[in-house]
Amino acid sequence: MNKEQVSIIMPVYNEEKTIGEVLEKLLNLPLDKQIIVVDDASVDKSYDIATGFGDDRIKVIRKEVNEGKTAAIKTALQHTTGEIVVIQDADLEYDPDEIEHLCKPIIEQKADVVYGSRFRIRKESRVLYFYHYLGNRFLTFVSNVFTNKNMTDIETCYKAFRHYLIETMPITSSGFGFEVEVTANISKTKARIFETPISYYGRTYEEGKKITFMDGISALLYIFRFNLFSTSAVKNYIQTVNEKLSREG
Repeated sequence: MNKEQVSIIMPVYNEEKTIGEVLEKLLNLPLDKQIIVVDDASVDKSYDIATGFGDDRIKVIRKEVNEGKTAAIKTALQHTTGEIVVIQDADLEYDPDEIEHLCKPIIEQKADVVYGSRFRIRKESRVLYFYHYLGNRFLTFVSNVFTNKNMTDIETCYKAFRHYLIETMPITSSGFGFEVEVTANISKTKARIFETPISYYGRTYEEGKKITFMDGISALLYIFRFNLFSTSAVKNYIQTVNEKLSREG
C-alpha cells in the first residue's frame, strides 16, 4: 500500500484513562501521518498526557471552553495537511490498528470517502445495549431514505475523507451532529462512498459512554434538516466538489 500523508483528528474530553494508549497505537501505524488532538476543555489529565509525548507528529490544541465534538473537529480541520483525513475517538471503542483498512480504498483510488461500519464486523464486537443498536439502525435507515444510499452505519466515528471533501465542507451542527451533517452533504455530491468492516469495543455508561437518548433525538432532527434543506454555502460546496471530481475523472 502506497504511503500518503494521513491527518488523524482526535477530539478529546476527559479521556485520561485511554488517550495515552490511543496515541501510542496511532504513532505505531505504518503510515506517513500527523495527529491533531483537540482537548475540549478537559478537567482531567488528558491534555497533560497528550502534550507529554513530545512527538512532532502530534499537534495538541487546547480549547478553554467545552463546545462539543463537532466544534473540536472543525478546529482540527484548520490544521490538517494530509491527503486523507480520518476521525479517531480517544476512548478505545475503535481500534486504531484498523485505520489502514479505512484508508486503503482511498489510497487505491477506489473511493473518495470511507465509513467504518460497526455492523460489518472485521474481527470482533462487544455486545452491549440493544436499544443503542436499534437507535443506530433506525437513524441510518431514516438517513438512507433521504440520501438513497445503502449505508449500514452513519453514526460511526470512523470516517476517512479525501482532504478537500471535508476541509471545504460548511459544517454548522453542534454536539454529535457532525455524523449526520457530513453524511447528508457528502451524499449530495458525486463522491464515491465506501464502507469497510471494523471491530467495535463499546463502553458502558459506567465506563464513560457519553451518548444519550437526547443525542439520538437531535440526530433525527438533524437528518430532516440537512437532507431537506441546503444553504447557499452547501450548494456552492456541492458544485465545487462535483466539478473537481469530474475533472479528476
